Amino acid sequence: MKRDYYEILGVSKTASADEIKKAYRKVAMQFHPDRNPGDKAAEEKFKEAAEAYEVLSDTDKKAKYDRYGHQAFAPGMGGGGFHASNMEDIFSQFGDIFGEDMFGSFFGGSSRRGGGGGRRASGQRGSNLRIKVKLTYEEIAKGVTKTVKVKKHVFCSNCNGSGAKDKGSVQNCTTCGGSGQVRKVTNTFLGQMQTVTTCPTCNGEGTTVTAKCSVCKGEGRVFGEETISIDIPAGVQEGMQLSMGGKGNAGERGGASGDLIVQIEEEQHAELQRDGLNVAYDLHISFPDATFGTSVEVPTIDGRAKIKIPAGTQGGKIFRLKGKGFPEVQGYGRGDQLVHVNVWTPQNLTSEEKAMLDKLNASANFKPQPSKSDKSFFERVKEAFS
Repeated sequence: MKRDYYEILGVSKTASADEIKKAYRKVAMQFHPDRNPGDKAAEEKFKEAAEAYEVLSDTDKKAKYDRYGHQAFAPGMGGGGFHASNMEDIFSQFGDIFGEDMFGSFFGGSSRRGGGGGRRASGQRGSNLRIKVKLTYEEIAKGVTKTVKVKKHVFCSNCNGSGAKDKGSVQNCTTCGGSGQVRKVTNTFLGQMQTVTTCPTCNGEGTTVTAKCSVCKGEGRVFGEETISIDIPAGVQEGMQLSMGGKGNAGERGGASGDLIVQIEEEQHAELQRDGLNVAYDLHISFPDATFGTSVEVPTIDGRAKIKIPAGTQGGKIFRLKGKGFPEVQGYGRGDQLVHVNVWTPQNLTSEEKAMLDKLNASANFKPQPSKSDKSFFERVKEAFS
């Protein structure tokens, strides 16, 4: 079972972005592979801290995690959790957090990046995109796959995202020799200190482009459109966000794509109202039907259902249809449908109808006689939603 991300970094849920960053840096320094060579347990904790930081440092992912925990990044929720799959990925994404000069001082300038010689992943990561998807109650109840067209930056097909005119137009950086880093040795009273910093010429990529692609002008991407299928699980709610990794804007010069953030909107139902997992419906019946009892059909998110109204039903009565509400996201529970009975009072009467009601009103049976067992309106509502 995965540990709580806040527990891993040793911070509270109210911690600021700077506090989370400092906490991650502290834990990462403690379990860094260069400080714990051959220690598999330390390596796992290093990876665990990187996973926690990637989620908690991202505003959208953090909000999602705070609401749903680790379940927020289950496959059915569209992914969007931890993307780094190995040590090289972690250093590529978070190396700047540690401070390369510090790693140079501590570890003799090795500043290892998963054995990759310190070169940063090429290009710049693309930005995230946000879209809104409107769903009906029926779609929310069953889950749905939505196909949308998204206008965004896509990789240039002419240069395969490299930004170069051809393969021969990419060469190792002459400043860093292709390592992506430059080293500087300084003499101090403690002896020689070696620092490692990102190469200012290639920005850590290790390569430079001598001739740019004529289509994308060296960016490695162009503005275009992509058709994306979004698998939306049953039970989502208004305001919930799903994250699709790598479906955002393409990165520059082969950089990783950003994420696509999908915000859920609910289309208002003509007759039903949602309250969490439950569904509410106002049923209006006539006074004779309330008196004699009747059978009526009511709308539900699964179609129409027939319910029986017993004789003598009072206005305000709430009937519960078990299991006719919304399912839990990634869960097994399901809400109910609550049918609130309203006895309709006629507003326009003929003289004959008024005379009939006057006569009935004189009968003792038409005088309100609530029993002690009859629950108040507030008690019925509390019971219905408990």
